[in-house]
Amino acid sequence: MSRKQTVTLTNMCLIEDKDGNVVVQIRDPNRYRWSGVAFPGGHIEENEPFYDSVVREVYEETGLTIQNAQLVGTKHWPDKEGHRYIVFLYKATAFTGQLLSTEEGEVRWVKKSDLPQMDLAYDLLEILKVMDDPNLSEFFYTRKDQDGEWDRNYR
Repeated sequence: MSRKQTVTLTNMCLIEDKDGNVVVQIRDPNRYRWSGVAFPGGHIEENEPFYDSVVREVYEETGLTIQNAQLVGTKHWPDKEGHRYIVFLYKATAFTGQLLSTEEGEVRWVKKSDLPQMDLAYDLLEILKVMDDPNLSEFFYTRKDQDGEWDRNYR
């Protein structure tokens, strides 16, 4: 049995200022399956270092250049074809530049405490839990049953 898997690699970054504000992106439901309020991030290019990819994605989607981003966890699940989808979760508190919305979506600063009342992308609060809790490093889905039900798991 082969140990190789087909994997999609992505990243997401929580950018937080000293006043408890975070950068969010409003993802258009007409353009994206995973829509609503989310943190910036995207796909890792072939042979691109993970850290470089999150810096690039954040800049492309927000106009901010992050520094010293820390890898704080992962989110992963098997897709319908049995491939693995992995999101590397980063947190950054140092950045330069000005927010600039793009075709990816409107970006803005919001109070982190206001996130639960917003129209969030699916499972964003679970992702935030991993990003903020130093005792957690992983959020993943496993199949509960053959009907396609999923269990949410943390470690």
